[in-house]
Amino acid sequence: MYMVREGARLFDDFVIAVGMNAYKKYTFTLEERRAFVEAAVEGIENVKVAHFANRFLMNYARELGANFILRGIRNEHDYSFERQMRHVNADIAPEVTTVFLMPPREISEVSSSFVKGLVGPEGWQELVRPYLPKPIYESFCRHHEESLPDPKASDQSDPLAP
Repeated sequence: MYMVREGARLFDDFVIAVGMNAYKKYTFTLEERRAFVEAAVEGIENVKVAHFANRFLMNYARELGANFILRGIRNEHDYSFERQMRHVNADIAPEVTTVFLMPPREISEVSSSFVKGLVGPEGWQELVRPYLPKPIYESFCRHHEESLPDPKASDQSDPLAP
């Protein structure tokens, strides 16, 4: 939510564009992800949520009449990738400026992969709670609880147990 709050503060109108990358495996559908974002930003007056698929972000930004896109950089890997993308994006839509933000240290390593990696062991639901906006938390837990193997079905006696 850091990027959303900062984007809303920096820009008069802030559109969160939920996209679809054909090479990425998503836990939720585009429509579900859009609904999650809409619920999470409810009440932030200058924020709108939109979605796009099968096109470049910069073409979509141009279609919306955007002057800027906002991207987050958490670490060196993000910087390297985002720097390259900024140059490609400028080739596509030179009139749209890329603005970079770095999140505070306490959330700089949080990503969807990080949060998904916490799922499974006993107590994971409470561990992921601080990393997910409230409207997303319940659906995330329900989805993963349904897809996890039943621990009782694979419960084998511990050969080291007394």
